[in-house]
Parts: sequence; structure tokens; C-alpha cells
Amino acid sequence: MPDHGNLFDLPPPARGTEIFDTLFANARVRIERIASNAAASAESYWYDQPDDEWVMLVRGEAVLEFADGRQLLMHAGDWVTIPARCRHRVALTSSDAVWVAVHAAGERGNV
Repeated sequence: MPDHGNLFDLPPPARGTEIFDTLFANARVRIERIASNAAASAESYWYDQPDDEWVMLVRGEAVLEFADGRQLLMHAGDWVTIPARCRHRVALTSSDAVWVAVHAAGERGNV
């Protein structure tokens, strides 16, 4: 029987935090649901992932910040592709932000 669910059926995270939930994974791809409640990465923390990532903000608003100083204001429905090793962080989210993140393994097979 297929696995199924509802993207919005999740407990709300505590203020200032995020909840990561893997919805699907295999050797080449991992799909996550991320719920954020007024969350931000630690000031000195940068994601520096070994694989490409495609992220869509499904609900709420958020600001992504990149190591080169660029900022990306995101609204519900906006998406971005983040190449492997592109240093980035979450600068700010609304209290009701929900994301879908797709991590795609490169030749190394990491997910």
C-alpha cells in the first residue's frame, strides 16, 4: 500500500525552532517537510551541503541569506535551487512557515 499523508498535518514547532520530517528517501533523493516558527539559523552557522537542494516555501514568508551577502525574500509558492556547497542560512521565517526541500545526490551518492 502506498504511503500517504497531508503536508500540513504536523505539530507546530516551538517559537524560534524548526521541525524536519523526511517524507521520502532513497539512495539518490531525499524529500523533507520543514515547519518553521519565527526561526533563524544561528548567526555564525551556514548550511554547506554536499548535494544540490531545491526548496519551495509552501506557506508563510522567509528570508534566505547567502554567504556572498545576497538575501532572498520568499513568499508562499516561491522556490529556489541551491547548488551543492553554496553556503546559505535561514535569516528569518514567519511563525507559520512550511517548506518542502528536495535533496538530490550527485555522483558521490550522498543524500
